[in-house]
Amino acid sequence: MQQKTTQDWPYLKKYEKENQSIHSPISEENRVVFMGDSITEFWGRLMPEFFEGKSYINRGISGQTTPQMLVRFRADVIALQPKTVVILAGANDIAGNTGPATLEMITNNLFSMMELAQIHNIKVILCSVLPANMFPWKIRENPSQKIIALNQMLHHYTKENNIQYLDYYSAMVDENDGMITTYTEDGVHPNRKGYEVMAQMFNLYR
Repeated sequence: MQQKTTQDWPYLKKYEKENQSIHSPISEENRVVFMGDSITEFWGRLMPEFFEGKSYINRGISGQTTPQMLVRFRADVIALQPKTVVILAGANDIAGNTGPATLEMITNNLFSMMELAQIHNIKVILCSVLPANMFPWKIRENPSQKIIALNQMLHHYTKENNIQYLDYYSAMVDENDGMITTYTEDGVHPNRKGYEVMAQMFNLYR
């Protein structure tokens, strides 16, 4: 999930051409943008049928942290004029992919994305960070308690601000505060069965 340092720090170029080819939504189109990191990006690869035939746009980028997503939020979300944005982010911040990040720094970035969406009349669905008690690329890090604390902060914010909260964490966590092994191969990223759980929950939530 780690990235090499490039001049295009937020990876604005990744979806630039695709974004330019997307036309404005038609009046009854229920366009949804999925904004996130590798968990969002890989969803499109391992379960492409979830996105096919719908006005769903995947804007996940592997390894990304919330400050990177905040920088590209206008280009990869607002400019696409969706009715809804689904935000799933925060694990890479805890891992320190772009430097040390406190929980307050993470939530500030997520809150800013949500506020930007609301200003542009885009409905927000905020997802919990998925459970993990280890990061394969940073084995000395024990992220489980930070993930729990971050999710509590996010859930509180959504209740206070009347924002929908999609709690994948509770459905996918095991007794060790990691992801249920049936749902993952590496303890962090969902496998096909994991994405099936997420898709079912999203469909019920919608």
